[in-house]
Amino acid sequence: MRYLILMTLIWAFSFSFIGEVLAGQVDSYFAVLVRIGLSSLVFLPFTKFRGVPTKLKLKIMLIGSVQIGFMYIFFYQSFLFLTVPEVILFTIFTPIYVTLIYDGLKGQFKPLYLISTGVAVLGAYIIRYQNVNSEFITGFLMVQGANICFALGQSAYKKVMESNTNIVQRDVFGYFHFGALLVSIVAFGLFANTDKLSPTLIQWGVLVWLGVVASGLGYFLWNKGACEVDAGVLAIMNNVHVPAGLIINLLIWGTPTNYPLLTLGSGVIAFSWWLHHLFMKHYHTT
Repeated sequence: MRYLILMTLIWAFSFSFIGEVLAGQVDSYFAVLVRIGLSSLVFLPFTKFRGVPTKLKLKIMLIGSVQIGFMYIFFYQSFLFLTVPEVILFTIFTPIYVTLIYDGLKGQFKPLYLISTGVAVLGAYIIRYQNVNSEFITGFLMVQGANICFALGQSAYKKVMESNTNIVQRDVFGYFHFGALLVSIVAFGLFANTDKLSPTLIQWGVLVWLGVVASGLGYFLWNKGACEVDAGVLAIMNNVHVPAGLIINLLIWGTPTNYPLLTLGSGVIAFSWWLHHLFMKHYHTT
């Protein structure tokens, strides 16, 4: 649990750094490539290349390619269509995806979770009901793509590590970043805007912090922490960063927003979160 709490505090700053310092100014595919490239370098010295089953290496690479490779592509693009508070709020769907995906990997299906998902979508609609245009819908779907990738990755990693308890996670976690690096290299080659490849000194500082600390250290501690708790606690911890991220963004950057709608929509989304965990208790007792 301590790893999850620590990373929640660190990641609370990431939303604002990306949205306020990088989005629209530094090419998103370049930012993703730099971030994952740095995190790969962090774990390169610790990676065990011999004595690890090839199948396990490939599994962890695949997990990394989804959890942070494809996730970052969706996530960084979403800031071009949404404000930072909206991006933070719409990540609140992740716990629902975590429980659905983890149960799916175990061959279970719990239809009541679809109700809590629907209520959460309603809350998102309320926040922007006066300006639900194509850009908003695109941004919203981008965040959900990121949420699904993040949920799929951590759920799959948890399940894989539960089947390989003899493996020291530090020895193999480099493969997680290597898989993501392959995705980021291909995406950069195909879609990068070469006119936005010259970050300022401050932007380079943010990229280094995101790559070395938030990603390099961050995902190892988060996924390690995910293996030490049950799926329900993991789902809850996926939402603790929401109030922390909102507080940091609104207090430090003061992003303009419609506070009444933000409050009402947030309340509805919070209710969906409560409803979701009520359903979790129902399934655990039946």
